[in-house]
Amino acid sequence: MATDTTGPAPRLLMDPELRRALDAVPMTPHGAFDLTDIAATRETLRSFAAAVAAATPAEPSVTVEEHRAVRPDGGPDVPVRLLRPTTATGPLPVLLWFHGGGQVLGFAAQDDPWLKQLAARLGCAVAAVDYRLAPETPAPGAAEDGYTAHRWLVREAPALGLDGTRIGIAGQSGGGGVAAATALLVRDRGGPAPLFQALMYPMLDDRDRTASSREITDIGIWDRATNRLAWQAVLGDRAGTDDVSPYAAPARAEDLAGLPPAFIAVGELDCFRDEDLDYAMRLRAHGVPVELHLYPGAYHAFDLFAPESQLAESFQQTWTGYLARHLRAPRP
Repeated sequence: MATDTTGPAPRLLMDPELRRALDAVPMTPHGAFDLTDIAATRETLRSFAAAVAAATPAEPSVTVEEHRAVRPDGGPDVPVRLLRPTTATGPLPVLLWFHGGGQVLGFAAQDDPWLKQLAARLGCAVAAVDYRLAPETPAPGAAEDGYTAHRWLVREAPALGLDGTRIGIAGQSGGGGVAAATALLVRDRGGPAPLFQALMYPMLDDRDRTASSREITDIGIWDRATNRLAWQAVLGDRAGTDDVSPYAAPARAEDLAGLPPAFIAVGELDCFRDEDLDYAMRLRAHGVPVELHLYPGAYHAFDLFAPESQLAESFQQTWTGYLARHLRAPRP
């Protein structure tokens, strides 16, 4: 498949370690994530997550609790998976986490192996939200779940031994978009402001109009075609029209003032690159502190596909450092 770019082809710009990892990824005719058959791809992802969990050494110092956040409107409860380090004392700060999967794939428990390690390392709790997926639940259903989970966490924090004043929001890929939308909902509905919004290569814009969305077409890891299928599932016929809420696609938000400080990281060869860079710049223009990282030669989710690469290790150190500084720092 040809690329629509006047510069070098993305593969020629790819970090060598990431290229070798990519060559080992099983590919369907539609790339690593076949969204022409969402049900089958969900099952494949579950099997892969189970294999990763089985191969990961246990983290006995972290317990897992299943909770349900009740909706004030009487709608379906939101499952929340609470990971807690047993050696940490006092009310714990919390990372409210939204898993990746383009808002059509994935589930909260898929990230247990590395979230347990994160909780143990930082001495914080992690509340992973099992938000509803598209197309069964169109946007902004996922963001509404995020808002419900945040509201529940603030309310129930004392009973759970958590610090309700120290909650950071974070998400990966599609979950990064849900995290950003949740931050918008909390601001607009007057909830307690989160400490931060930490967005790992977030999915923010349905309009498919940036240079990177046109350039990244042949890597196989969430290329333009996959992204367009995902947004069609998330929004249906609304995708790309004027009938899209910022709570469905945060890049649509015109007013970004008053949002929590942001961490945004994205790869140079990610189709989300330009929408993420633009969101970071607009946040800063509206007075929001932003820490922005652009990783050269990196494709989407490079830290998952090549976790032992130097680039992924650098990213993980930077990401963990940001979380540690903000979760442990005194609240202003």
